[in-house]
Amino acid sequence: MSLPAEQNKAVAAAQDQPVAAAQNLPAVVKRDATVIVAGGTSDSHTWNLVFLQLLLEEMGFDVVNLGPCVPTDLLVSESLARRPALLVVSSVNGHGFQDGIRMIGKVRERDELSAVPAVIGGKLGIAGAQSAEQLAELIAAGYDAVFDDGAEGIASFRRLLDSLPQRVLT
Repeated sequence: MSLPAEQNKAVAAAQDQPVAAAQNLPAVVKRDATVIVAGGTSDSHTWNLVFLQLLLEEMGFDVVNLGPCVPTDLLVSESLARRPALLVVSSVNGHGFQDGIRMIGKVRERDELSAVPAVIGGKLGIAGAQSAEQLAELIAAGYDAVFDDGAEGIASFRRLLDSLPQRVLT
């Protein structure tokens, strides 16, 4: 069954609207930066890494997701090869504190990586929130920031991301 001429015009106009609307979208923010995301060496969880990747990509970053159970040597070699704007270590299994200390120690041993910003977050211990001394130890080991796994941790992480370089693509 065919539509009357007026309805055909209305359908054609409606089909053109998404194209017209897309042409009027604001410029997309694309960060001129790569972020490496890695799970702790003993952490086999992936959902947290996928969440971080999607969040970072939504904010305009290029993301290299090394996945779960990342060997420290792989983290170092990928960081050397890609020179990221940020290195993110995430933990869900509660062993992030121990994994994180080992991982950042190897990263910071390399002079070429000494200035790469690095953060860690998630469930860093099996007994709940980390003490002030443990947080200070992670910072002293070489992390620039430590984020807990609560809502404030995500909000703080987003504020950090907003401070990284960006450029506008038109």
